[in-house]
Amino acid sequence: MSGTRRTSGKSYGTTAIASSPWIVVSVGVAVMVVLLAIALGAYRGRGPAFDAQPGPPLPTVGVVDPEPSAASPTVTRSPRATATQSGRSTTRPTPTRSTPARSSTPPSPTPTGSEETALVAPPSASRSPLTGRYRVVESYADGFVGEVLVGNTSSAGREWTTRLTFPGARLGSAWIEGAPQGTAQRIDDGFTYRSGGDLPGGASVTLRFYVQGTQSRPTSCTVDGVSCRL
Repeated sequence: MSGTRRTSGKSYGTTAIASSPWIVVSVGVAVMVVLLAIALGAYRGRGPAFDAQPGPPLPTVGVVDPEPSAASPTVTRSPRATATQSGRSTTRPTPTRSTPARSSTPPSPTPTGSEETALVAPPSASRSPLTGRYRVVESYADGFVGEVLVGNTSSAGREWTTRLTFPGARLGSAWIEGAPQGTAQRIDDGFTYRSGGDLPGGASVTLRFYVQGTQSRPTSCTVDGVSCRL
């Protein structure tokens, strides 16, 4: 009798669960909710332990400039403040080089006595306003053609005389380009040429000549006693 009753009880419980599956589902959901709540509580309890804490301020390292050596130029330092993380300020010198001023214009001497008189003295009245410039026009095997450019720096017309000396020279001919011809006279060491008329003020004229048996550079060249430019 007792065995029969126990078997009937187990069969009844199994039959009740099998006929009502929502009971199993409800129990499973309840267990999952409880486990989720436990997990959230554990995570919140451990959260503050992992918060990042601010670290200590980093130290500021000062930079020291090297001391100038004895051979270094003189340096004038002016302080300059530099802010650091801790709120304090360090002073760092800034080098400033001082360079003496140089004058590009040399000092001019002050004339005294006879020197000052020589600077302000008027030109000599005997100096001719006529000028000459010598050059070689063309060279040959036995001679050359030279010329003297005669200029008049005054405002009035003037006659002129040119004298050239060449050691051992033989004058072949002499003439004026584009102006009235003058007179040539042979001398032992060269020749002289006298103009055929006045040279107007501010004008110039060219004297040309052919010379043989000597070098092309004259030992002397003058126009009215004033040396030519060679």
